[in-house]
Amino acid sequence: MPENRRRAAAAAALASMCLLVTACTGQSQTGATDDPDAETTITFWHGWSAPAEVKAVQDNIDRFEKAHPNIEVKVVGNINDDKLNQALRAGGSNGPDVVSSFTTSNIGKFCSSGAFLDLKPFIEKSKLDLDKTIPKPMLDYTRFEGTRCALPLLGDAYGLYYNKDAFEKAGITSPPKTWSEFAKVAKKLTVTKGDSYEQLGFMPNYHGYETVVSHYMSQWDHAYFDEDGKSNIAKDPAFAEMFTYQKSLVDSLGGFAKLEKYRTTFGDEWGAKHPFHTGQVAMQLDGEWRLGMAQDAGVGFEIGTAPMPVADDEVDEYGKGFLSGTIIGIAPQSEKQNAAWELVKYLTTDTDAVVSFANAIHNVPSTFAALKSPDLKVEPGFKTFLDIAQNPHSNTPPASVNGSTYQTTLQDFGYQYESGKVKDLRAGLEKTAKQIDTDIEQAK
Repeated sequence: MPENRRRAAAAAALASMCLLVTACTGQSQTGATDDPDAETTITFWHGWSAPAEVKAVQDNIDRFEKAHPNIEVKVVGNINDDKLNQALRAGGSNGPDVVSSFTTSNIGKFCSSGAFLDLKPFIEKSKLDLDKTIPKPMLDYTRFEGTRCALPLLGDAYGLYYNKDAFEKAGITSPPKTWSEFAKVAKKLTVTKGDSYEQLGFMPNYHGYETVVSHYMSQWDHAYFDEDGKSNIAKDPAFAEMFTYQKSLVDSLGGFAKLEKYRTTFGDEWGAKHPFHTGQVAMQLDGEWRLGMAQDAGVGFEIGTAPMPVADDEVDEYGKGFLSGTIIGIAPQSEKQNAAWELVKYLTTDTDAVVSFANAIHNVPSTFAALKSPDLKVEPGFKTFLDIAQNPHSNTPPASVNGSTYQTTLQDFGYQYESGKVKDLRAGLEKTAKQIDTDIEQAK
């Protein structure tokens, strides 16, 4: 999991890309015309930048070129959504043929604007049964309103990391399965020191590294939108339950101000001094990549992993979690779309390719076959995240025509509520819902 994925700008201005829609629609209806067996060169843009990750990408490209000797792939890394947006808007022969993004929440923009090509004719031509190939949540976050404009290229699953030594010292024998159990455990693990902490059981604040609204909400049964596409956050009781629970957790662990002051002592999320690594927090909500990062940092305790807790009345769904990941598709202006599809298909559905890439960068495989492959390197702690990725109740926020804007709006409300600036939860949710609906309507 690279640093730039978490910091990728989710607000790329793709609404202006409507000029691409006509061209994309034409290609979707008539099909690409290039000969995939002809000698050709295609360009693949991706966002990875760390040396090990770049090498892992190139290793897979080398395997692809060996299997498709007529297709040469020019690879360009460290591409964020802003650079991608500019290239797709500009068009021309110097742009990419195959494109990828870390910003899963932008799939609504990519598909509705035509920024990524509709893959349906290519999938049908290749006779791919995606339902039997890729887990449902990953299929869900790579399409929008019936249009599949991307496929998943590895995934991220979020769960609970815990300090086993701290658990043993506190007399805790197993990770909590429900939110009420979690509150008790977090309190028991918290050791105060003056007006601060020697050890905090859990940092609940929304700025607490991955403890954002959408990650919390994944552990409640919920629906962001109703059947008419209107915001459902003020009507669905799950949202009020989550906000109420999180605020009670903040209050029980010392209050917003005290927690925020302690948070300023944390090291960088992507560095060796992450608060979980240093023992400043005993439990952490995070993705599968944290295991390797913690081990590389040389933590002085045994690490445990488990799914995050679920709502008390949904214990039968324990094991689920939040999913996201890298998405990959074809640029609509590409004149080599059949060749581009061969690369997309290979990277996303070839079991050896998916497994080798997952092993190299420690992300979750995005196909059923790769998840069950004997060649997949599975450490005990990592298996937790493989199971979360395959859990039928795991989920991700639905796509929207304006990307992650509705999530940002809800997150901003969360900041106001947890800090006590907003007192009336219901009125606040109703106001936020209206803002979400207005923003989506304006984006259409």
